Amino acid sequence: MNINKWLWGGLGWAVGGPIGAIMGYALGSMSSTNQNFTQTRGGDFGATMLILFASVMKADNELKKSELEFVKRFLIENFGKNYTKQRMELFKKILNQEIDINSVCNQIKSHMDINSKIQLIHVLFGLSKADNQIHQNEISIITNIANLIGLNQSDFKSIKAMFIEDTKSCYKVLGLDSNANFSEIKDAYRKMATKYHPDKVSHLGDEFAKVAEEKFKSINDAYQKIKKERNI
Repeated sequence: MNINKWLWGGLGWAVGGPIGAIMGYALGSMSSTNQNFTQTRGGDFGATMLILFASVMKADNELKKSELEFVKRFLIENFGKNYTKQRMELFKKILNQEIDINSVCNQIKSHMDINSKIQLIHVLFGLSKADNQIHQNEISIITNIANLIGLNQSDFKSIKAMFIEDTKSCYKVLGLDSNANFSEIKDAYRKMATKYHPDKVSHLGDEFAKVAEEKFKSINDAYQKIKKERNI
């Protein structure tokens, strides 16, 4: 099997370390070529995503059919049906492994760029909401993952608010307090729209464009809801 052709855009920094070990065990073999890519590639993100999917799903000691269906649907929607069966087989092998989340996250922290980290946490929250409810133990492990990979609290709270709604969710998405004036809201929207623009993760490849667009849409939706709430 040509690992570089089969996985998303090929692997770079994820070939080595605990991520490479988990993927290698699941595949039965792993290319030993040392690829010194400093930028996160689609393969790095895809491998990391599957491993963290497994970690979140195992958080409540129950593998739900709805979560497996989410993973399958996610793969089909973003990558098509051709490789989904093979990738699901790989994912199930990852699920059967013991995952040292601290080691995996340390590798992510050292090598993954900030925009890819934000994208990763967004996808994990999408998984946890697959059964239309986010369990506290899943929130806890995603929070832990965010801390371990070095994501700052502002970015984490913004992503979390896109999935866990309350009366102040729209403000949290924009990184604001509900008493912010409209000038502050407008400035925050422009800043977040730039920060979360899909172009920021274009280096991950076209396969992840849909996820990036969903995240960007959440920023726009939050801004529009605030404007409507304030009759602006």
